[in-house]
Amino acid sequence: MRIDLHTHSTVSDGTDTPAQLVAAAAGAGLDVLAITDHDSTGGWAEAAEALPPGLTLVRGAELSCWSPDGRGGHCTVHLLAYLFDPEADAVVAEHARARAQRRQRLQRIAERMAADGFPVDADALLAGLPPGSTAGRPHLAAALVSAGVVSTVDEAFARFLNDRGRYYVPSSKTPVEAAIGMVGQAGGVSVLAHAFAHHRGPTVTAGVIRELAAAGLDGVEVDHPDHDADARAELRALAGELDLLTTGSSDYHGSNKTIHLGQELTSPWVLDAIVERATGAELLVG
Repeated sequence: MRIDLHTHSTVSDGTDTPAQLVAAAAGAGLDVLAITDHDSTGGWAEAAEALPPGLTLVRGAELSCWSPDGRGGHCTVHLLAYLFDPEADAVVAEHARARAQRRQRLQRIAERMAADGFPVDADALLAGLPPGSTAGRPHLAAALVSAGVVSTVDEAFARFLNDRGRYYVPSSKTPVEAAIGMVGQAGGVSVLAHAFAHHRGPTVTAGVIRELAAAGLDGVEVDHPDHDADARAELRALAGELDLLTTGSSDYHGSNKTIHLGQELTSPWVLDAIVERATGAELLVG
C-alpha cells in the first residue's frame, strides 16, 4: 500500500487544484493521499467530490507555529494535523487568523521588493489568488519566476525570500504546544513536519521534541525529501524512545517543487494508528 500524508493544492501554495491533486495521486499509483494545505481545510470538499475510485483521502492541514528551539531562541515549526473536526471553534478561529496574517505578510514583502525595483505588484498578486486560499511566499516566488527574475522557486527563496534575507518579514504564529492541544481537542492527530530539515533554517532540538511529546504530540515526519540519512536515523530513534508515530511524505507542491507524489511513504500500520486515534473526521474512500 502506497501512502503519502503531506501534499498541497492551490488552496495554499501548490499548483494543482484539489481535484487535480487527487487525480494525480491516483495516476501516481497511490492508495492513500492526505491533503494538508497550510492553515486551511478549504480543499477538502473539492478533493472529496473528485476522489477517484480506489483512492482513500485523509483530510488534514499543515499549521504554521513557533517553538522554542532548545538553544535559547525560537524558530518556526510546522504541525501536520489529521482527521480533526474542521468546524471546531478553535480550529475555525485559528485558520482565519493565520490566513489573514499570511496575506498581510505577503503584501509587506512584495511591497518591499517593489520599492527596490522588482517587477511585482502586491495588490495584483493577492487579487490573483484563489478565493479563500492561504497566501504564502511561494506565490511571490512563482511571480518572480514568471517575471524572469529567477529560474525556479527554490532560487527565489535562496536569493530573496529566506528568513535571513533583506525582505524577510516576521510572522505571528501560534505556539506549537497550543496547536497540539487544539488539534487534540478537535479529535485530530498531530505530527511534527520535517523537524530536522536543517538547510531550511533554524530547527528544534531533540529535547524540544521530547517536550512536545509530553504535551501530546502524536508523531514525527521522518522520511521527508529534506531529511538526510542522519536526520532520519536520529528522528526514528527519538520516535522509538518516545513512542511517537513515524510518517513518510513527499510534501508535494506540484510544479513549485521538483518533488513527485509518493516520493516518500508512510507504513500502513501508522495510518491504522492515526485512524484509531482520530475522532474528528473519518477516511474517505473513493
